Amino acid sequence: MTDFIRDVRREYKYATLSRTEVEKNPLDQFRRWIGEAEKAQIQDVTAMALATADAKGQPSVRIVLLKGFDETGFSWFSDGGSEKGLALAGNPRAELLFHWRELDRQIRIRGQVVTLSQAEADAYFYSRPLASQLAAATSAQSRPVANREELESRYKLLAEKHTERAPRPAAGGGFKLQPEAYEFWQGREGRLHDRLHFQLDANQQWHLQRLQP
Repeated sequence: MTDFIRDVRREYKYATLSRTEVEKNPLDQFRRWIGEAEKAQIQDVTAMALATADAKGQPSVRIVLLKGFDETGFSWFSDGGSEKGLALAGNPRAELLFHWRELDRQIRIRGQVVTLSQAEADAYFYSRPLASQLAAATSAQSRPVANREELESRYKLLAEKHTERAPRPAAGGGFKLQPEAYEFWQGREGRLHDRLHFQLDANQQWHLQRLQP
C-alpha cells in the first residue's frame, strides 16, 4: 500500500535564485518573496511551521500564522500555557519555516524569541472576530478535555454571556522571533537546488553564503 512513497518526485522549474538576484538585506528578500506568494494567490500564505525544543531538548513543531513582521522580528499569537508557550518559556529559541509549494520555495528563519507586551496582545485579540475570541477564551490550549461536548458547552455559555467581546485569556499573548539566520531555498531542476544563507554577526551585519543542496 505504501510502495509508491519512494517513487514520489517531481521537477522544480519555477525560478532560480542567485547571489546577484537576492536582496542584500534578508528581510527585504522575505518581503519580496511573501509579496510574490500573495500575488500568486497561494492559500494560507502566512502559514508557517514553528519548531521549538523544551528545556530538556524535546522537539516539537506545529503550524501557526504569521501576524506581523518588521526590522525587529516575526510575530504570532498563542497561549503561553500551551505546549509551544511552555517550551519557549524554558528555551526561548525557535525556527520558522515557510513553504510555498506553488513557487517551489522555502524560507527558514532562526533566532531568539521574546514575549510581546500585554498591550500588543490585547490589540490583536480584540481585532479577531467574536467567534474566534470566544474559541480562545473557551480553550485551555494543549490541556486534555473529556470530549468535544464539554468544549461546546463552555463555548455556548461564554457566547451567551459575552455578546460583543470575550475576555482575553490570562495566558493568551504574543511572541516575536528576532532573526539571527535566514535560508532561502529555491527548487531547481535535477535537484540542484539554490540555497542562500544569511547569518548575523556580533556587529549586527548580515553575511551571505551559498550552501550546497
